[in-house]
Amino acid sequence: MKNILVTGAAGFIGFHLCLKLKNEGFNALGIDNFNDYYDVSLKKYRARILKKANIKIYKIDINESKKIEDLFNQNNFNAVIHLAAQAGVRYSFVEPLKYVNSNLVGFVKLLEIVKKFNTKFIFASSSSVYGLNEKIPFNTTDNTDLPANLYGATKKANESIAFAYYNLYNIPMTCLRFFTVYGPFGRPDMAYFSFTKNILENKPIDLFNYGNMERDFTYIDDIVEGIFASIDKCSNFEIFNLGNSKTVNLKYFVEILEKNLNKKAILNFSALQKGEMIKTFADIEKSKIFLNFNPKTSIEEGLKKFTKWYVDYFSSSLKISGINSKRSEAIIE
Repeated sequence: MKNILVTGAAGFIGFHLCLKLKNEGFNALGIDNFNDYYDVSLKKYRARILKKANIKIYKIDINESKKIEDLFNQNNFNAVIHLAAQAGVRYSFVEPLKYVNSNLVGFVKLLEIVKKFNTKFIFASSSSVYGLNEKIPFNTTDNTDLPANLYGATKKANESIAFAYYNLYNIPMTCLRFFTVYGPFGRPDMAYFSFTKNILENKPIDLFNYGNMERDFTYIDDIVEGIFASIDKCSNFEIFNLGNSKTVNLKYFVEILEKNLNKKAILNFSALQKGEMIKTFADIEKSKIFLNFNPKTSIEEGLKKFTKWYVDYFSSSLKISGINSKRSEAIIE
């Protein structure tokens, strides 16, 4: 049985990945710092589900090297899947040092442990690394030297640091660039979540660039399949795009939510915000070839599943009150 350490295990993607690993017969062990970037009660709810599935999750920050090294000594990890990070674009304008502490310092501290134990390292990057790149669709060979925001810059730095460790110490590394992941148990600060909430509560939705923005929305199950496939393929240093490889205009995105919720949205059209990318679009040919990555979920099907989960979740006895992002604006990454 393979032992996998998942960082950020109480987060949106980490939660779904741990369940996938368990279902595939792997032994997943998770760590998470349970920070309050968004309401921690949702993270705790995810953690309770993992506990019921007999998946251990420890409250450990990636900067706590001694605690993590203890886990390495106690477990023979075959791979580390590093999903923990300070997420969000606009929040980086307010708290830049949190991004440096988690996404840079914590990243290097974790790599030092991985180096010591010579463990496969698979880590989450982001479509944000493409920044101001105007070539569409985004290919992993494209220039990523023009970040549009600090979050994207830290993710680009992760990739460069990881390659340096691979080059120096021959640690197997796989970098996965995620494209706007959505689905049940998602992040409340993300657009699909906050848009749904605002529609149901008769609150306006901000559509920046007057709604003329496009995202490559990728359903959580498809992302998890891509991560899982990368475990056995991790042997040198590779970068893969994990996206749906289809762009969706935000105005159409809202129309789907309106249809699913049977309620019209109140729209507030405004100018493009600083640090935003107008369009993201993944070229996934490399991922198809090497990972057999074939996303199956359309935006219509995926949002239908999400809105059903959202309505059921908040109307059930399992409802956790006050699940709101601390940020007033939706983030699209």
